Amino acid sequence: MADLQDPRSFADERSESRLYVGNLDLRITEAALIKMFSPYGKIISEDFLWHTRGPKRGEPRGFAFIQYSTKEEAKLAKEKMHGRLACGRPLMVRLASEKYLEEAAAQNSSKAGCNTIKSGTTSTISGQVSRSAKIAAIKSKLKALDEERDGAKKPKAS
Repeated sequence: MADLQDPRSFADERSESRLYVGNLDLRITEAALIKMFSPYGKIISEDFLWHTRGPKRGEPRGFAFIQYSTKEEAKLAKEKMHGRLACGRPLMVRLASEKYLEEAAAQNSSKAGCNTIKSGTTSTISGQVSRSAKIAAIKSKLKALDEERDGAKKPKAS
């Protein structure tokens, strides 16, 4: 019998079938992410998070959420994909309803770049970023350079 005082007892099928995917290399695309996770079940939604403001506007935030049709599919994907290398970084995969990361050390050991891909399914990752994300990144860089240049000119004026 479920304990009514335990908030976990209210977790519904939807939250139990939603995965958090973290420690994503910034060059992993939404399409590549879906391709990596689709062998484990029917993906009904995917939320790939992007920076919406600041100097990183338009760039991926490095994590996403994947919603499967059943909790069994989500659990299978978690078992198969957690710790798997994608662009040299171990994926952090957990149920979105889990509050605490069981293996935070995996995130700290991921200082490698995206030079090698050590997974058969991730070998299709092209490293391409969407055109709008590239444009936003370039605009952001130009703005930062303009601000830096303008700041450097002010002290010289006398």
